[in-house]
Amino acid sequence: MTYANVIIRNPAAPAREWEGQFLVDTGAIDSLVPRPILEAIGLEPAAQRNYELADGTEITMDVAGAEMELLGEFTAGLVIFGDAKAEPLLGVTALESVGIEIDPQNQRLKKLPSVRLKKSGRPPPPRCRASDRHG
Repeated sequence: MTYANVIIRNPAAPAREWEGQFLVDTGAIDSLVPRPILEAIGLEPAAQRNYELADGTEITMDVAGAEMELLGEFTAGLVIFGDAKAEPLLGVTALESVGIEIDPQNQRLKKLPSVRLKKSGRPPPPRCRASDRHG
């Protein structure tokens, strides 16, 4: 198991933050934080999202946008309002958005030299040349 120290901030009031240890969960897309912690920094649910648990059960959970800082890198993303006793989970969206991957051999997080951008598979749009302009 890999853990990461993460700071969660309220984007509307960045001074309101919480720092804690998160279990890195490569099977989770979004991150999860116990509801009382998110409420303590002033976050309120903005929407609900359906999630599928590891056992196949579907559940609807409250979500909100939050700022996150891990390994000195900033990102923002969805956080799930978990049960009061839930262990904070760090999902892959937060990791990938700041260019961090898991080194499975050493069970550690590794900062990549740059954030990866993947090709969309579409050809680039045509370039406009000065000689193509009329007028």
